[in-house]
Amino acid sequence: MKRSMSILVTAMIVAALAACTGSTGGLGSIPSAVPTPSGDAGGPDLTPGPSATVTPSTAPSSAPSDAPTSGPTPAATPAETMIVRAYFVLGGEPGSVGLVPVLRVVPESAAVAKAAMSALLAGPTAKEAGDRTITSAIPGGTALLGVSIKNGVATVDLSTEFDTGGGTASMQYRLAQVVYTLTQFSTVKSVVFQIEGETVTVFGGEGIVLDGPVGRVDYYDQLPSIFVDRPAYEAAIGNPAKVTGNANVFEATFRVAIIDASGKTLVDEMVMATCGTGCRGTFAVTLEYKVSKAQYGTLRAYNLSAKDGTPENTRDYRVWLTPAS
Repeated sequence: MKRSMSILVTAMIVAALAACTGSTGGLGSIPSAVPTPSGDAGGPDLTPGPSATVTPSTAPSSAPSDAPTSGPTPAATPAETMIVRAYFVLGGEPGSVGLVPVLRVVPESAAVAKAAMSALLAGPTAKEAGDRTITSAIPGGTALLGVSIKNGVATVDLSTEFDTGGGTASMQYRLAQVVYTLTQFSTVKSVVFQIEGETVTVFGGEGIVLDGPVGRVDYYDQLPSIFVDRPAYEAAIGNPAKVTGNANVFEATFRVAIIDASGKTLVDEMVMATCGTGCRGTFAVTLEYKVSKAQYGTLRAYNLSAKDGTPENTRDYRVWLTPAS
């Protein structure tokens, strides 16, 4: 009897360890956390704010177990889920308009790249698209025909709708959205595009040349001057908050502020990127702030004009603020 109990306990331990190692599939292993893309300073995503309808429960989500507890209670989830990121376009003035990451809670799957692409093609939610705040340059009806990853290169096959309509700006943005969405995973460094199974060398009627795999650096023009990659839009920011991304601003200096629901500035600090004035440098800053209760607030990134010191290139993210633990 004792020997049988020992065997049972051993089997349970082995099973528990196996559950922690992440599944494998056609697109590679599920990471234990959505990693920071190569070349960008950063850290894991936190959970969505309390308006999310489900609670992430397993890898590759990097959501902590202490998700925001204030606000509406998320509905019970019938199956295990994970968090992926999709990149859309956040509107604004020149210098502030550009790509923006949002989090999506999706069914758990070993095919994480496929899940992220499906979330991207689904487009912004009605709430995100209010007043055209967040949009997608990807034409409606675009279908994902396949995605595979080999030696750091993701090959994504899309339906013919992907290369129809729009001018050069729209074409560049839709390419950038796909590239940034797929390169959120450490196994993907660059992307090759296919349309209906044929590798694209000249994209769309604007004649955009794709003479090989393309990566994030190829779409810096589709980023705002100060690009916050973490936290994602409307995600929980944590306390202290870690803010990461890259920037191309005068003398590599700018400011990051956290503003509460009433409009009160809680913290406003100068940040320096690793490069500036004509080049993009990465940055990472940790901000401590005080709020009495959990609430939505604003993460603001901006720089001061070299001419007269007025704020410019202002980029606002809606984020979930929480009291320090």
